[in-house]
Amino acid sequence: MKFTQPKLPYSPDALAPVISQRTVEYHWGKHEKAYIDTLNDLIRDTGYEDMTLEQIITHSEGKLFNNASQAWNHIFYFFQFSPEPTPEPNGRLAEQIERQFGSLDELKRLMEDAGKGIFGSGWVWLSADHEGKLLITQAGNAANPMTDGLRPILTLDVWEHAYYLDYQNLRADYLHKIWDIIDWDIISIRYE
Repeated sequence: MKFTQPKLPYSPDALAPVISQRTVEYHWGKHEKAYIDTLNDLIRDTGYEDMTLEQIITHSEGKLFNNASQAWNHIFYFFQFSPEPTPEPNGRLAEQIERQFGSLDELKRLMEDAGKGIFGSGWVWLSADHEGKLLITQAGNAANPMTDGLRPILTLDVWEHAYYLDYQNLRADYLHKIWDIIDWDIISIRYE
């Protein structure tokens, strides 16, 4: 199977000013493309060639894992955004956030703190376990909670290329503004 980079459901300038067109073109257009191209080269004529991206992530390591996971992570990240997002979760997810964290604002604060606390590059994940309990986890480099049996539902990219063109070294500002484009309808559907 050859993996292809999906087309974004919005134009490259649609997320501004939270994420600029320049960042989308660089981050999605160059970084994500490179992960997918490298992944396709690595799986050619191997046992991984007929696996799904999720299967490769949970069955590989090293360079193959890094490129497969980063390809998946970036698709997951960019497809949670909307230029006209639903500003709050609904249904079961809204109830679970209220039950576990007390409020959406508290969940956001905890995720922002987790992002500020990562030294170097990585991801902050909101995932669900098999019982629906929500977990906030920090992950370095290309790590993905699927490898721990969790189901990711939202992520914050804290690699510098995700925010440096727009926020320079102000990671906390990026983490605080990113909520303005997260579409909670998408996140709620991922939780169901």
